[in-house]
Amino acid sequence: MATAKKTTAKKSYDGFSDAERDAMKEHAKELKSKQDPAEAQAAKIATMADADRVIAERLNELIPQIAPELTPKLWYGMPGWAKNGKIVVFFQDAAKFKYRYSTVGFQDSANLDDGDMWPTSYAITKLTPAVEKQLIALVKRAVS
Repeated sequence: MATAKKTTAKKSYDGFSDAERDAMKEHAKELKSKQDPAEAQAAKIATMADADRVIAERLNELIPQIAPELTPKLWYGMPGWAKNGKIVVFFQDAAKFKYRYSTVGFQDSANLDDGDMWPTSYAITKLTPAVEKQLIALVKRAVS
């Protein structure tokens, strides 16, 4: 009696998407890099799609003006701004994880606490004067 052979493909799944694994690899390179952080950030921004690049460039102009204590720093392949070496705010372009919008996010070192629950990231599709005003207020609060 012939028996059918079962073939099972072994899958390797560690819970991370390809994009997440790529971001971790980028972060490892960032930690080893000797490149000036501002130059690395500008280079990363230059690779973004037009709409996201415009937002990131404007953030890169605004943040040093409103929060000079923040320094540019790449963070998992995203432009970020740090205080004492810790990321406070970052910009994630839509293509990073194939989202339909880009994101401005804040890490736990940001002073945005408001009771028991508060937002830590904001979807952004266009940098209008009203949105810019909101972002300025958030960054100022984050570094207060």
